[in-house]
Amino acid sequence: MARAPAQQPDYRVSQAAVADLRKSLRGALLQPADAGYREARSIWNGMIIKEPALIARVSGASDIVACVNFARENGLPLSIRGGGHNIAGTALCNRGLMIDMSLRRGVRVDPDRRIIRAEAGTTWGDVDHEAQPLGLVVPGGIVSNTGVAGFTLGGGFGWTSRKCCYAADNLVSVDIVTADGERRHASKTENADLFWALAGGSGNFGAVTSFEFRAHPHGPQALCGMVVYPMTQARDVAHQFCRIAATAPDELCCLLILRIAPPAPFLPEALHGTPIAAIAACWTGDPIAGQDAMRALKSFGKPAADTITVKPFVAHQTVLDSGQPFGRRYYWKSDFFADMSERLIDAMVEHAERIASPHSAALFMHMGGAPARLDRGLNAVGFRTAQYVLNVQAAWENPQEDRRHIEWAREYWAAIHPFSTGAAYINFMTEDEGDARVRDAYGNRLYEQLAEIKAKFDPGNLFHGAQNIPPR
Repeated sequence: MARAPAQQPDYRVSQAAVADLRKSLRGALLQPADAGYREARSIWNGMIIKEPALIARVSGASDIVACVNFARENGLPLSIRGGGHNIAGTALCNRGLMIDMSLRRGVRVDPDRRIIRAEAGTTWGDVDHEAQPLGLVVPGGIVSNTGVAGFTLGGGFGWTSRKCCYAADNLVSVDIVTADGERRHASKTENADLFWALAGGSGNFGAVTSFEFRAHPHGPQALCGMVVYPMTQARDVAHQFCRIAATAPDELCCLLILRIAPPAPFLPEALHGTPIAAIAACWTGDPIAGQDAMRALKSFGKPAADTITVKPFVAHQTVLDSGQPFGRRYYWKSDFFADMSERLIDAMVEHAERIASPHSAALFMHMGGAPARLDRGLNAVGFRTAQYVLNVQAAWENPQEDRRHIEWAREYWAAIHPFSTGAAYINFMTEDEGDARVRDAYGNRLYEQLAEIKAKFDPGNLFHGAQNIPPR
């Protein structure tokens, strides 16, 4: 359930010290009574309610250094807001200092070197806006207002990942402020252990100020879209999805969607408000070369809707945005899978048929491809060999319905978990997941390596606001 805000935030520092911090910043420092505080505190998941004592809307790295030093020296909880889209609400902390990166949304594209630099407050929509006119892409999320920072630090996969690998795999370098207040540059040749940990180890190692990525040719036009069937055909759709995924080339990424049809303009009005099974797909490569693969998605039955065509890639990147607005109540459960068995399909469909909210959904994405062939020691990504991921997304508006929808997601997960690999995805973990599930995200070997690097760069565990790996 949502946490109630503290009645009297405990600042734990004098107002004189707060005044000194305010003077040292070029950005604004907000307290609960200040205009703009409530807006700055608002994040994507309306379930998470916390009251930072201070919110620093930083303008640059020097502001971030000042904030990190202030939190460490005064014993304050510290959290970092990038895009604010994390399901667990890790952007917020109670009675501490929140570093708000959301105003730092600069993106610079070097088309000759195919390098993209993104500041810590950018979203994937920001990156696509600058990169797609040049026919370049970095593998981002499937919702455009997802923040680049948290997504990448957790590994990050999306429509182009089967061909272009994960966001973390495409990191070239990172600028970061570590717990001692030092600015560091991390790459394969500089602070290499820190760089290894940042690529998948979540927000445990410092406040990242900017990322450099390797970009790939893709777009601005791409072959993508979805085919939609009534939920009564869900098992047939799932089997077709499974058959296609089994032989799909790296260029093809498919997503099975089970939900209640929204009033979207591309869906027949008769489907609105009814349960549906859809396959969304994207071809990363020459659209002409992908025509045969896409035809296989609709080679059985008669789809109620078919939007697969050549269109701007950014249109496909934003097609799911309307289903995940800021401020709605969300609760997720997820798992990775090595295959798609008959019993798993039965459990998926059975519980999808029980969806009680028009905003909830089950999303089953085909992974594998190029990332699975990379060296497992490349970075801290712990799910490299997973072939599928299922994300059970409960979403609703009324706080009085919290228990009903949370229980639906938990029951769904309990039914599908026995068929999973047991691994977890750090970016899909909710606020109530425990330390054991964090360890599941990495396995013992990676977890211990991350704990050792944590001890080197953050021995006091200042950066514990994300899914935490304590220093060894």
